[in-house]
Amino acid sequence: MKLHAWLTDDSPMGALQAVFVQWYQAYRKTIRNPAMIFGLVMILLLVCCAIFAPALARFDPNAQDVAHRLMPPDATHWLGTDQLGRDLFARVLYGTRPTLLIITLVSLISAPIGVAVGVCSGYFGGWVNTVLMRTTDVFMAFPRLVLALAFVALLGPGIINAVVAIAITAWPPYARIARTESGAIRRSDFVLAAQTLGFPPLRILVGQVLPICMPSTVIRITLDMAGIILTAAGLGFLGLGAQPPMSEWGSMVANGREYVFDQWWVAAVPGAAILLTSLAFNLLGDGLRDVLDPKDA
Repeated sequence: MKLHAWLTDDSPMGALQAVFVQWYQAYRKTIRNPAMIFGLVMILLLVCCAIFAPALARFDPNAQDVAHRLMPPDATHWLGTDQLGRDLFARVLYGTRPTLLIITLVSLISAPIGVAVGVCSGYFGGWVNTVLMRTTDVFMAFPRLVLALAFVALLGPGIINAVVAIAITAWPPYARIARTESGAIRRSDFVLAAQTLGFPPLRILVGQVLPICMPSTVIRITLDMAGIILTAAGLGFLGLGAQPPMSEWGSMVANGREYVFDQWWVAAVPGAAILLTSLAFNLLGDGLRDVLDPKDA
């Protein structure tokens, strides 16, 4: 193909052509990965549901109608009603808001903390590496949900406290990844050249080491979102996450567990939302790993 020949040609366009080549290769890998496209479409639909929930929902998610409690899915209530007569379709739509809020806030808090710890550990080595990595090992020794429960019990129930608790437990994997990559390039030529020129450590970390860690960090964030969803749902199931009357998928599953054999939709509908959202982020993360892998042509 002429386009492929132009992209691989050694022309004077320099850096601009190199960037175009990278985007072109990423585009080709993306369109050849239907699972990634499916995950991306699902996530975009979730975002649209969260933004346009008031327009899409036919009922108030908190409006109770005891006369129509535990109704199966029909033309009026598309996903049925719960034990208080609330429309499950509306509650699932509004439930995307706290879910995406928790995912976003936890990622914005935990990823920078983990990357900063890992980069400092890998670059400086010595006692800095020992202290930071042993601290990381302590956090990784406990299951995330158990550790999050401990922090929520200390901080108290609520969506903000749940975000803080999950973020405190979510940063160690980022630290491990960043430490491995920064340690591998600590003695590379461009880092040694920057040190020879007298660049301060902070400038080297931000300008030379950190960009190397970004692709794997982005992939890890995407893959980790499924675990964040499950942890948040677990806290909500135990009544330690978002508090009533806020619609939250984990608490909705908890409310429907008493009716799981007769009125199965009360627990199955929010459970399916958790499953599909987790699957979407996993598919997107796997696809990004293939797209951003420099070893894959």
